Amino acid sequence: MKLLMLGGSGFVGGAVVAEATHRGWAVTAFNRGRHGAPPAGVRHLVGDRTTADGLAALTEGEWDLVVDTWDGAPRVAQATARMLAGRVGHYVYVSSGSVYAQPVPAGVTEQAPLVEAAADDIDGDYPMLKAGAERALRAVLGDRVLLARAGLILGPGEDIGRLPWWLTRLAQGGEVLAPGPVDLPVQYVDVRDLAAFLLDAGAAGQAGAVNVVSRPGHTTMGELLTAGLAATGAAARLRWIDPGRLLAAGVEPWNDLPIWIPPGHEYRWLQQMDVTRAYADGLGCRPVTETVADTWAWLRRVGSVPARAGRPARPPVGLDPVREAGLLAALATDPPSPVPPR
Repeated sequence: MKLLMLGGSGFVGGAVVAEATHRGWAVTAFNRGRHGAPPAGVRHLVGDRTTADGLAALTEGEWDLVVDTWDGAPRVAQATARMLAGRVGHYVYVSSGSVYAQPVPAGVTEQAPLVEAAADDIDGDYPMLKAGAERALRAVLGDRVLLARAGLILGPGEDIGRLPWWLTRLAQGGEVLAPGPVDLPVQYVDVRDLAAFLLDAGAAGQAGAVNVVSRPGHTTMGELLTAGLAATGAAARLRWIDPGRLLAAGVEPWNDLPIWIPPGHEYRWLQQMDVTRAYADGLGCRPVTETVADTWAWLRRVGSVPARAGRPARPPVGLDPVREAGLLAALATDPPSPVPPR
């Protein structure tokens, strides 16, 4: 198989390139060349899709499959698809569950309404950019495009820092503010499982939209943090706090305490997406213990969360130590959870 990876130096793109090269595919990576060289054996084309002649490096060549992680102006996705339409077999676009129009119901399926966006838009927020790119690609490529609407993505290489924040905090030891309930279901996809699915589904010619994330309840907050304790070997103590008390104290789900979205929250649907089609199409998700252990091993090797390739910097996630200590002093009245055996 001949793969064209549009991007390839970031979190998801890097995982796709790694998986494709592991399979022995002929891989071409197209990006701006500002975030390091691609792996050995990968052909590298340089260009900036936001400039007038930024696609010049793609004027020649044919590929069986394209994987695209673009989250900028939909008009750029439209121009890229038009240039490549006659020279590629199938196109996989890494979209997002964020494209669904609010309010989003629990168990949202791929048929749910999308946010308003146009195929030739040049600006917008993240949901609009992704939804507009979906429309652009579908209009140009029809049934030759798969729209992979990913949910929460974790694993080695994560460039936002959600799971790395938890692992770093656990490794520091002491009492750790753990957001309840302990059995709160968590839905995510390991980036390596996502990459394998994108390549498998693309090679099989799957088309249309598909929610790509694990089954709801693939793990829980308790299992995730316990796996973190085991991976780091930390002598930390989880202090589970009722979600209502955390919300009343002004703790912001997802940002202050990454990954956590409590019951009843308006964005709880992000961890309750319907994934019937993805599993029917072959998605497989590894256990949380493997994702956590491998992420910790990677983080120890690289030292810190990398910059987001080709994307604006984001505010850091996670509570700062002073605020966490204050919350623990104010809210923690129950005994700490015991450290699990190792």
